[in-house]
Amino acid sequence: MSSPLRILVIEDDPAIRRGLVDTLRHESFEVFEAGTAPAGLDLALSLDCHIVLLDLLLPGGDGLSILHRARAARPHLPFIILTARGGEADRVRGLDLGADDYVVKPFSPRELLARIHAVLRRSPARTPDALSIEFPSAALVADLARRELRFADGARADLSERETDLLRYLAAHLGRAVSRDELLANVWQVEPRGLETRTIDMHIARLRDKLRDSGPEPRLLLTVRGKGYMLAADAAPSGIAP
Repeated sequence: MSSPLRILVIEDDPAIRRGLVDTLRHESFEVFEAGTAPAGLDLALSLDCHIVLLDLLLPGGDGLSILHRARAARPHLPFIILTARGGEADRVRGLDLGADDYVVKPFSPRELLARIHAVLRRSPARTPDALSIEFPSAALVADLARRELRFADGARADLSERETDLLRYLAAHLGRAVSRDELLANVWQVEPRGLETRTIDMHIARLRDKLRDSGPEPRLLLTVRGKGYMLAADAAPSGIAP
């Protein structure tokens, strides 16, 4: 099973840090945290994380110095700056040093999550798109390049373009549940805010039918109550889409 996406939170305010950690863990991220500049720099340099949320004002140092030193050692590690310093000069300096985004406090959890997902999509180190997904427990291969499912008994089923994109997105985010809003924003390319629609659930249901996974307890395309959808633990993506 692929591990969850890992996020490092470097924030000195205990209440803000705890709120960030709880929000991110609720979204199925694996979260590490630090409350000082030295501890944050150590983790930024040593952890195999996917993104760093970085406060600027920290005990024992400056957040921008962490960004500068970590980027020198790990040029593809994405950073989002979180700070109450919203002046244009501070934003420009942070972006000039290589920050991927800049969020001024206070911010909503929904806004922050949207920023995180946007940065991860742009990151060159993100999980590559899959050409195929193997489901060993079902003796099934989803050939995304050809848009078809191939079963061990020789049967085949065609996938629509949307079903293919849906499987590809879930495969790129193994290890965590993907919310309906995230799927609407990134697979359907529509703004989910205030949108009431059952299209995600209908596509999931049709896809489960094609996967032979439509029983009372789906084994391949899982529902995580209150969070969204994810692929089974044994799903094995391979290949990189052109």
